[in-house]
Amino acid sequence: MADERAAEPVVHHVPKGFSDRFALGFTKLLRFSADTFFAKRYGHRAIVLETVAAVPGMVGAMFTHLTCLRRMRDDEGWIRTLMEEAENERMHLMTFIEIAKPTWFERLVILGVQGVFLVGFSILYLVSSRTAHRVVGYFEEEAVTSYTLYLQEIDEGRSANVPAPAIAKHYWQMADDATLRDVVLVVRADEAHHRDVNHGFASTLGGKPADASVIAPYPQHATQLAVGG
Repeated sequence: MADERAAEPVVHHVPKGFSDRFALGFTKLLRFSADTFFAKRYGHRAIVLETVAAVPGMVGAMFTHLTCLRRMRDDEGWIRTLMEEAENERMHLMTFIEIAKPTWFERLVILGVQGVFLVGFSILYLVSSRTAHRVVGYFEEEAVTSYTLYLQEIDEGRSANVPAPAIAKHYWQMADDATLRDVVLVVRADEAHHRDVNHGFASTLGGKPADASVIAPYPQHATQLAVGG
């Protein structure tokens, strides 16, 4: 229950201004596309979406790093946090590859989607890093919702609650008898943390005070939840 409370699915940043509304509209468009293409095949949806989700952290870290070099100033912990986000999302991907076994067609879709998203998100980050982080915040809101629905599918018997892959048990320090449901819980908690971090970054870039909690390391966060749950 601790994991489920930590990843409360109803948390939502109310859009304020054009930047936020653009970010939310763009996210809803992508959500509609994912729902249309994958329906309730949540394991396969996770593979494609986690491939995309691992891009923003790397892009944000790179541009933040270059900006700090040019301006000769400290990054205030942003680079490490964004790199950890990218790594955490990559581990989500590696986990769900073991669970869902993507087809060759889905692998081709991943290649195309990742390439287009990498270019598009990089341009957006250069134009407005605030909007880019808000987009990711809304992405993660949708991710929390998707994993909540995945849990429902498992609990109601429509998706098999298979044993957790070894890679997941190692990364999140899970028990030997951990299952897919346990994996979805810790992944959802990670996504909730990503949501809060990126909304926090977007608000900071919009002129609001920084929140120290938004730079908590992802792996430690996930491990604490796994142990506490």
